[in-house]
Amino acid sequence: MTEKKIGEIKMELQAAAEQELPLFIQSYEADERTGVQALVLKAKKRLEALEKEILRTEEMKRYEKEYDACGYICGIDEVGRGPLAGPVVAGAVILPKDCKILYLNDSKQLSEKKREELYDIIMQEAVAVGIGYATHTRIDEINILQATYEAMREAISKLSVKPDILLNDAVTIPQVTIRQVPIIKGDAKSISIAAASIVAKVTRDRLMVEFDKVYPEYHFAENKGYGAAVHIEALKKIGPSPIHRQTFIKNFC
Repeated sequence: MTEKKIGEIKMELQAAAEQELPLFIQSYEADERTGVQALVLKAKKRLEALEKEILRTEEMKRYEKEYDACGYICGIDEVGRGPLAGPVVAGAVILPKDCKILYLNDSKQLSEKKREELYDIIMQEAVAVGIGYATHTRIDEINILQATYEAMREAISKLSVKPDILLNDAVTIPQVTIRQVPIIKGDAKSISIAAASIVAKVTRDRLMVEFDKVYPEYHFAENKGYGAAVHIEALKKIGPSPIHRQTFIKNFC
């Protein structure tokens, strides 16, 4: 049997799914060629990283395990409390009990590409997803904290399945009768809250990209409404857009 070329083996490794790595290593471990041994080492490192991620994800399930007997567990998080423009967006996510999704984390710790990938997986595999909004106008009317609570309540109301317990990122939401567990930095400690964080972040970012097409002067596609230098410069030069939070921009206009 003709030996496979190293280039072919390299392509095989690149195409290999994570669960195929042990078989790849087993197939080529005895091949003494330096190039092949380098590929085997690369596969071993990928497998080691995967095993670490599985352990990290299991650790992030500790609250889900603690409250497992409660029934449907829903993670709640928000994105957009700090920007000068656009809405605050809340996500509510109920994941399946046997959730196998890896790489869930605080959305700020993930690349845009990874968030987009995970968003699609969450939307496909979650038991239920709810998204709530509070507009820039509403934020000005009732303040950012109350607007955040309002967006969270809307997200919960949009779930197709009623949760039995809420795992919240740091807050206790007023006017909600469902049992709540506030967890400080919960988006880095609970897979349910992390999933909600990712859904809210991707939803809001996509919305700000659309606003950028209408108001390109503020570069919303890049800064998502946060106070980047180019954004503040535009505010000072041409004033606010219709989606700016008037209570947030007093120092710039």
